[in-house]
Amino acid sequence: MTSTSTAPPAPTGDDPITLTPRSVWIIFGALMAGMFLASLDQSILGPALPTIVGELNGVQHQAWIITIYILAVAITMPLYGKFGDLIGRRNLFLLAIAIFTLGSIGSGSAGFFTDPATEAGFWELVAWRGVQGLGGGGLMILSQAIIADIVPASERGKYMGPMGAVFGISAVAGPLLGGFFTDTAHWRWCFWINVPVGIIAFALAWKYMKLPTKRSTAKVDYLGILFMVLGTAGLVLVTDLGGDQLAWDSPGMIAMIAGTIASIVALVVVERRAEEPILPLHLFTGRVFIVATAIAFVLGVAMFAAIGFVPTFLQMATGTSAAGSGLLMIPMMVGLMATSIGSGIAITKTGRYRIYPIVGMALTTATVAVMTQMTGSTPIWQIMGMLLFFGAGLGLVMQVIVLAVQNAVDPREVGVATSSNNYFREIGAAIGTAWFGSLFTGRLIENLTDTVAANPEQAIASGLNPGAVTPAFVANLPEPLHQGIVDSYANALAPALWFVVPVLAVALLFAFFLPQVTLSTEAGMIARGEAVWDDGTLVEEGPTEGAAPGAEVDDDATTATAPTPTGPPGS
Repeated sequence: MTSTSTAPPAPTGDDPITLTPRSVWIIFGALMAGMFLASLDQSILGPALPTIVGELNGVQHQAWIITIYILAVAITMPLYGKFGDLIGRRNLFLLAIAIFTLGSIGSGSAGFFTDPATEAGFWELVAWRGVQGLGGGGLMILSQAIIADIVPASERGKYMGPMGAVFGISAVAGPLLGGFFTDTAHWRWCFWINVPVGIIAFALAWKYMKLPTKRSTAKVDYLGILFMVLGTAGLVLVTDLGGDQLAWDSPGMIAMIAGTIASIVALVVVERRAEEPILPLHLFTGRVFIVATAIAFVLGVAMFAAIGFVPTFLQMATGTSAAGSGLLMIPMMVGLMATSIGSGIAITKTGRYRIYPIVGMALTTATVAVMTQMTGSTPIWQIMGMLLFFGAGLGLVMQVIVLAVQNAVDPREVGVATSSNNYFREIGAAIGTAWFGSLFTGRLIENLTDTVAANPEQAIASGLNPGAVTPAFVANLPEPLHQGIVDSYANALAPALWFVVPVLAVALLFAFFLPQVTLSTEAGMIARGEAVWDDGTLVEEGPTEGAAPGAEVDDDATTATAPTPTGPPGS
């Protein structure tokens, strides 16, 4: 699987871009706005989901609203990463914002002109969510790659920490906003809120994001793109449809599995020969990349499976409103922000990162094991405590493994390496959401059907349709039908979390094998000769020597004094 990637072409223009502390922070602000947009839409629909699928008649397919977004993000991540390395990242970042904003407008308008008695509006929403994902993939991956371009790994922890905190903020701001809009206005505002934020982010990036553009003569890896898309889509479809809408031994499912395997095999063959592969196979010869990517994949499977349906559980099983379920997610934000920012600062000071994924995965695994005991009668304070520790565990892992990957590869491949790591995390998230959604939905529909059968007269009188249940509708049901519906949700989600615990335990095992590598003191653009650093007193005349990334060191060894950084100073 060893191959050599052709170095990306040199940047166009006579003079390199000058980076200053002010320009770095301005670019960082634009990146934070873009990343917030993309991450917000992975959580804002949680409280609104029961109402959305109830109105659009799609309860039995509800996992697709989340799955299609994650799938689109996963498919586009390698494309943004690779083409960013080849042609520059500024214009791609602007394109990603524009696509995401367009998808938000369409998602908010889904179902306006369709028959509410059919599923047409639901599938229209799914399609526009896919468009959102096409832009969201670029926002997430380019934000992380651009930071690696302008900040050296030795200083990057304090920037990556706030970026990780954005996920925590959006994880809570999303449910809060989603619950608020659902309770007081309309769920469509969960999408329309992105439009003004998208316009602001676009304006900031257009005016202040000064990054080099390049010209590439390399052949586009069209076959690699084709087989990557087919293989990715096949993995998610097999997971989502298998055993539910298609029997595992049905001709259609067998054909889908065969096609997915064939696409993956073809992708490997094509990438070994491509001039500029979308997924460079030589990255998989590095121990840091292999271990960090394995952690990312497994964490993706478990993370979205565990938290994607928690707001639904809180609304239906405890009687909490949509806005209330969002407020109950605040402890997760607090935990994630505290550990993400704290670990980033500590890594910048010590240069050590290996311990944090180990502690984080241990904490996350233990917390999800405790969450399996949740019932409709579990005290709210206990649920909030679980979410606090769950968020704290995630904050110690997510951005740390990205930093480790970026530090271990050639600066000319930082985009494709970052996107590849994130790609496998999103693949895991898509598979995890589809898999867990299938477990949860299958158990839920079965429970609801049994509840209706046990209370036929009340179900008929109230007009109950198991495929179109909203929290507001359930709140007005008479007893014992009301309690039966509540128990159906409680008995569907918490036991299903047991399937997530061993998956997280595997990621914990991988974390012990992550090597400790010396952090580079050179920013990516400076290492590639695309920029020079001006701290207000002296402008360097080109790239300078720094600690070479990829040099594995003993985790207990004393760190030598690093050369003077050629990126933003520690102040």
